[in-house]
Amino acid sequence: MNLPNYITLSRIAAIPLIIWVLTTPYFSGKSAKEETLRVVLASGIFILASITDGLDGYLARRRGQITTMGMLLDPLADKLMIAACYITLLRLSPDIVNIWVVVLIIGREFLISGLRSIASAEGFTIEVSELGKLKMVVQIVSVVSTILALRWDIWDFKYFIVPVRLIAIMAIWFMVGVSVISAVDYFVGFWKKIDKRAERRRRRPFVLSRKKKKALEQAENPGN
Repeated sequence: MNLPNYITLSRIAAIPLIIWVLTTPYFSGKSAKEETLRVVLASGIFILASITDGLDGYLARRRGQITTMGMLLDPLADKLMIAACYITLLRLSPDIVNIWVVVLIIGREFLISGLRSIASAEGFTIEVSELGKLKMVVQIVSVVSTILALRWDIWDFKYFIVPVRLIAIMAIWFMVGVSVISAVDYFVGFWKKIDKRAERRRRRPFVLSRKKKKALEQAENPGN
């Protein structure tokens, strides 16, 4: 255990706290003040937890504290937090977070985790792509905007209007598109790597058999 791993664990600990804030009867929405407190507190905790995602990796590299536990917990914490938030928002705001969105997102995370596990068993790693990083940013925006949309449809600042609900809907569907495209990108890269390794394995027995055959011929004809 080290500081980066403790930070990762704090992100996991934030998951039940976010769910509690969003669903507890304590913030039952009896008044606008309570509802405002609920969404601001939940979105604030989520943003802080999201910031730790980059912080723990930076500290692990800077301090030379990259561990097997950290490599396991970091992606697990991300997937748990995103899945928990979308499932909770599906219950609270099904008109924004459609059930198919949740199925696609969780299914995508299972797919990438499976590919990473196979890649690890084959002796190589799948690095996070630029699309994967963009997907994470859009997920943060979509979750925060959807939480805020539980309280506000728009923010009217007199001189301009921020359509909170519309931003949430657009961010959700944009995130779905980026998630699907990045999943395809990961799968294509994975398939090419696996295909090359399979080709090498097919060639290896042939090369070895030729060497073995040549050695036998030399043993049978030592004078040649």
